Amino acid sequence: MIPFNMPPYAGPEMEFIRHAAEDNHKISGDGEYTKKCSKWIEDNTGTARALLTTSCTHALEMAAFLSGIGEGDEVIMPSYTFVSTADCFVLRGAVPVFVDIRPDTMNIDETKIEHAITDRTKVIAVVHYAGVGCEMDTIMDIAKRHNLVVIEDAAQAVMSSYKGKALGTFGESGCYSFHETKNFSMGEGGAILLKDPSMIEEAEILREKGTNRSKFFRGQIDKYTWMNYGSSYLPSELNAAYLYAQLTVADDIQKTRIARWNQYHDELSGLADDGRIELPYIPRECTNNAHMFYIKTKDLDERQDLIAFLKSKDILSVFHYIPLHISPAGKKFGRFDGVDEYTTKESERLLRLPMFHQLTEDQVDYITGCVKEFYRAR
Repeated sequence: MIPFNMPPYAGPEMEFIRHAAEDNHKISGDGEYTKKCSKWIEDNTGTARALLTTSCTHALEMAAFLSGIGEGDEVIMPSYTFVSTADCFVLRGAVPVFVDIRPDTMNIDETKIEHAITDRTKVIAVVHYAGVGCEMDTIMDIAKRHNLVVIEDAAQAVMSSYKGKALGTFGESGCYSFHETKNFSMGEGGAILLKDPSMIEEAEILREKGTNRSKFFRGQIDKYTWMNYGSSYLPSELNAAYLYAQLTVADDIQKTRIARWNQYHDELSGLADDGRIELPYIPRECTNNAHMFYIKTKDLDERQDLIAFLKSKDILSVFHYIPLHISPAGKKFGRFDGVDEYTTKESERLLRLPMFHQLTEDQVDYITGCVKEFYRAR
């Protein structure tokens, strides 16, 4: 079976974990490897501060807290996203207001945002689907004119950019994921990126259970104490050590993933030219980090038939999100603004093919050959 995903493994992971445990005697949060990962993110994105978290979900929770959103406030977001994008605001008592997506990128349709703004709107939450940037110039202009906070769910967008600027660094905060399905992994983990240096101290307190412990360990104060609300958002140093092993060879990992992405695209372009499938679209101003490779079939029935066919060929392919606004919680906590022209329809056509660092050229040849076989038979 060719799996849909295999967690990335660069080689030095076990040695770095051993070093953290045996040499540094440090396995809780904010040790040497946590600091190295944070610095790598800061150096490679230009953000003022990056803080590792236990997940992208927790990074989003921190971002929601820091935005000041509260009971009855509204946040505009796409419905085609993972539940964490909405959950973090629902936990604050806010109302998700879903708007339609663009069919080309599967990102939020920037032209639908202003219609959804009310006097209760506080935040625009954008999701960079498949690591492809939203139309950030337009979105940031809307936010500025309406005095709204922008939070970027950049879970899939590490090492992606929009007009040369790293995704996750446009809004007040950006959130990365280092889950095992991502380009770089620590098993479970994430990071919050902060654009404004004035937010750093509040974020550190929030992340450290509401205490000023970070300042204590930097020697800025002689003891630490409870300062505000907070929780424990620090990942283990062992997770950070695993992640840092991959960040040291990040360019090599990306080179391999992009080569496999391009191979998929080249091999399946004939089917796309014949109108049998659609391939991913990368706007000219965006870079592609090869987080995923998907195709779009004619409709839901064809997609399900293709999934079953590929499984019979020992290939695991998967569909992606069920739109949040049609879920029980989405109906309970949020509402859809405007018309669902593309969100549901496009979500039912999208099929993700295997994509991971260890995927080989021969495996992609086999997968694309099976996809072609499926369409020849139809």
